[in-house]
Amino acid sequence: MALVGRRDGRNFGYGRQLSYAGPQALRDLFGGGHYGTVKAHSDRWQAFVRWCRSEDGPGVNDARQIDGQTLLDYAGHLRKQVEQGELAIATAQNRLSSVNRTMAALRGDQYVKVPSPSKALGMQRSHTRTAVSQGQDREQIKRIVDALCEHQLARAAAIALLARATGMRLREAILADLRRLKREAEQYGKINIQDGSKGGRSGASAPRWITVNDHIRDALRFAEKVSPDGSHNLLAPHESYLDFLQRFVHPARDILHTHNLKGFHELRAAHACERYEQITQHLAPINGGHCHQLDRRLDQEARVQISYELGHGRIDVVSAYIGGRA
Repeated sequence: MALVGRRDGRNFGYGRQLSYAGPQALRDLFGGGHYGTVKAHSDRWQAFVRWCRSEDGPGVNDARQIDGQTLLDYAGHLRKQVEQGELAIATAQNRLSSVNRTMAALRGDQYVKVPSPSKALGMQRSHTRTAVSQGQDREQIKRIVDALCEHQLARAAAIALLARATGMRLREAILADLRRLKREAEQYGKINIQDGSKGGRSGASAPRWITVNDHIRDALRFAEKVSPDGSHNLLAPHESYLDFLQRFVHPARDILHTHNLKGFHELRAAHACERYEQITQHLAPINGGHCHQLDRRLDQEARVQISYELGHGRIDVVSAYIGGRA
């Protein structure tokens, strides 16, 4: 049992730290199983904990002090991030939903929650992209990489190159085993994206092989070059993932914004658009392509392939990257 004290104690008996209590309560709730679900909720809970500890947050470290107003204030914080282009609507809604689920796990009831995350945010999520992906222009990427390096953010520049070349998520780019990927690229002409993947999708059970090209080789070479001594990825041996985000990724976002890039995730969408064009020989729908009208089978094949390469279990999510079929 994960309870470390009385149920009516600090953090409802789950320990002294809010960051520890949430994941422990979730493990109890899911009976030690559903690893991917627990990890996703836990990661989003940590974002909430960071806000609680920030200057804008309530400064609490005990879940017993969190009430409905606290959660509404957090919704306001997320709404502001969405409006500033720092967060996708779907991500904000997922974070609120995970806080609801974690609070229920901690409390053992449903009394403290945001009844409707979408209404609290005042926004409606959409899985279909309606704005052209930023970061498709490789000259723009070169300028961004140069600017990041000038600000001593070379490892953030490596993330940008990996995301644009391979479609990796932020976490995947940071935790990628660069030596393994380089070895695979040399031996097989393709690489298997595994480290840092969402929902526990890693290992032989969920392979994600993508064919290597010159852009991927260049991105891997650059990442290996700026990887700290003694490390297989972009983290220094004694550096935590969260420390890296705060010291390098967050400052990098300001530079991305000055170069008309909302965030690293846009580079994943830009990569998806490029892959669609490579597979179909047509522009992605968001770029004005009409392959979905001319050859629905080819459009479907491209979406299935891109869904696989991006590590998604559902093909409909691809519309969020390349546009819909309407």
